[in-house]
Amino acid sequence: MKKIKKPVFFIVFLLILGFSYTAIFGVKYQYGDIAKTYIKDVSDIRLGIDIQGGVDVTFAPADGFDATEEQLDAVKEVMKVRLAGLGITDSNVYVDNKNDRVIVRFPWQSSEENFDPEAAVKELGGTAMLTFREGTDTTTDENGNTVPAGELILNGDDVANANAGYQQQDTGAVEYVVSLKLTSEGAKKFADATGRLSVDKGTISIWMDSNLISAPTVQAHITDGNAIISGSFETYDDAKSLADKINSGALPFSLTTSSFSTISPTLGAGALRAMIIGGLISFAFIALYMICLYRLPGFVAVIALLGQVTCTLAAVSGYFSFMNSSTLTIPGIAGIILSIGMGVDANIITGERIKEELRSGKKLNTALESGYKRAFSAIFDGNLTVILIAIILMGAFGVPDSLFAKMLSFIFRWFGTTTEGTIYSFGFTLTVGAILNFVMGVWASKLMLGSLSKFNALKNRKLYGGTEK
Repeated sequence: MKKIKKPVFFIVFLLILGFSYTAIFGVKYQYGDIAKTYIKDVSDIRLGIDIQGGVDVTFAPADGFDATEEQLDAVKEVMKVRLAGLGITDSNVYVDNKNDRVIVRFPWQSSEENFDPEAAVKELGGTAMLTFREGTDTTTDENGNTVPAGELILNGDDVANANAGYQQQDTGAVEYVVSLKLTSEGAKKFADATGRLSVDKGTISIWMDSNLISAPTVQAHITDGNAIISGSFETYDDAKSLADKINSGALPFSLTTSSFSTISPTLGAGALRAMIIGGLISFAFIALYMICLYRLPGFVAVIALLGQVTCTLAAVSGYFSFMNSSTLTIPGIAGIILSIGMGVDANIITGERIKEELRSGKKLNTALESGYKRAFSAIFDGNLTVILIAIILMGAFGVPDSLFAKMLSFIFRWFGTTTEGTIYSFGFTLTVGAILNFVMGVWASKLMLGSLSKFNALKNRKLYGGTEK
């Protein structure tokens, strides 16, 4: 505490205040119709379907068909393409390989008042049509929909399989590719098309329904039924994604809806509003309680709690460039509220330890230093336990390719994927809040209180819960 100088309080306080302002309101530029976001705010937080309403549907192979992992991955890619075609971009698609399930979640379309979720689900589960066509021209059908117009070369049944891989270029560099193995009939069709199009380096476009997924240039006349698509993949995952889409055109099974549920956006919005109002009222009462009971340490604790809440919201909104934005659900909000309670608990433990040290007759600086040191072990144990539990929740209920799901895959692979995004959000906000308890509740509050104790007007022991000698 002796090394902490007077200006430290003002520096930390202004940093927390400035951060809180930008986290809530963001930093944006608007000039006419041109808008640019430099820092995201709370309005950029993606809300879960339990708040804004949406659809939760699980697909399974019809007639008890036992699908392979590759086939389920192909179905996943079909779903992504179809969702994009429906104008639904904020969606989640997961695969449960253990139980042969594909789970799809997407919110209500805000632009459509008469959005029919059952019709959307029916369209998602329909058989996808994969076609290879000459050129990339499109036309309009009788319903006004844009459809491919180029001459049909192949369809999904002409492709035996597609695989992602890599090949070495003449320069020695490695590039990712998709290799195609065609059926005997498909090989004949492809040989005719590539023989004609290779002369002028024409294009063969690949379509999923009416969505263009790739348009490679024909480089050579291919007669053996083996083709390579290259030049457009930055990563192996990009190549695998296209291979899955191509394989999906020849899936040997149809899908059935094993579960389907919706939640009204009105219900979710009402729950969100109630939780926000309840949270603000609770924070006000907590602030009053902390200041009345612990005086100056309580005042510092309130500032630290404000920083903790806004920093948690910033982590969810994508404020930090090194973190992706996360979907906020009602349990996620509960996780924020619970972490606030843990932050209050940490400050209460510290406040009580400072009181004990002052009542034992120690000097103010010594009492503050000793109080924080004695409180830290209890704060550390409590928050570490919560973080471990939250990590388990994120591993059990997160998407299969998330960090914690991969870390704990040796346990949860025996149970299959649940992908309950609402529970994952709870674990995420709880983890962030618990970590911030150390940053704000311990480190920042210690700096601010140590700084304030250097002012003569604030050296009265009563301001810290003690009594004057």
